[in-house]
Amino acid sequence: MHVFCAVLLVAILARPLLVDALSVPVLQTAATVFVAVCVQALPFLVLGVLLSGAIAAFVSPAVLRRVLPARPEAAVPVAGAAGLVLPGCECASVPVARRLMGQGVPDAVALAFLLAAPAVNPVVLVATAVAFPGEPRMVLARAVASLATACVTGWLWQRFGRAEWIARRAAPPHAGGGRWAVLAETARHDLVSAGGFLVVGAAAAAALSVLVPPEWTEALAGQLVLAVLVMAVLAVVLALCSEADAFVAASLTMLPLLPRLVFLVVGPAVDVKLIALQAGTFGRAFAARFAPLTFAVAVCCAVGAGLVLL
Repeated sequence: MHVFCAVLLVAILARPLLVDALSVPVLQTAATVFVAVCVQALPFLVLGVLLSGAIAAFVSPAVLRRVLPARPEAAVPVAGAAGLVLPGCECASVPVARRLMGQGVPDAVALAFLLAAPAVNPVVLVATAVAFPGEPRMVLARAVASLATACVTGWLWQRFGRAEWIARRAAPPHAGGGRWAVLAETARHDLVSAGGFLVVGAAAAAALSVLVPPEWTEALAGQLVLAVLVMAVLAVVLALCSEADAFVAASLTMLPLLPRLVFLVVGPAVDVKLIALQAGTFGRAFAARFAPLTFAVAVCCAVGAGLVLL
């Protein structure tokens, strides 16, 4: 709080200099992207930490064990299907997954939910249907590919992942005064922890967005394989909110549906903002392994679903 107050005071005193510096068009674009990412993500991050606090305060490990199958292999698709009824974006799913792990849910199961919740919830699917009118196959392909990404990644992590790769952050202190006090303290702790890394990821997305010329997308129209790879990388660096990325993909009318589907499946699963959040929540060793795995699985699932359904 002291550092925040000091930075705020310096910003107020240096306001004329900052206004002049931000008058450059490139910096104005980057600042707009930074604010847009933060404004899009923050409400869902707040929703996520509130849900995380509710899990800590009202859901006991015994309840979770009764709801989820005993075998992690069977619990992974159940966690993926839970994303269908829990709206939220990738920012919201990170603290929820962390809280699930803290409540004794297997890591692979919590990670499957982390990937499914921002990609297959009703808000995202409705937004995709609105962005692609007359293309119901796009909605179905996105749902199938995203759910497959969550399940396959969860099963691979269950088979090859190691517990020591996930940093066990110290649990927030449980406040006295009952469950509502626990909810408030847990939500406050998670919001402060995740919010800083959200800002770092948004800054990276803003810097990278001004380095991608629009002419590049126009040159990809006749090169399907290259278009798939470029759109997958673009989804990572742009770090769009999963509720808004369908409208960006729909605007790229010069590209076939398959590369745009890859963009929609990869984005909610792995991007620079999400990598920053995961590194801050689970540790850099986890992010360095989970992000490449998720990227590869998401691209393969999106291509497979696109070839079958589109």
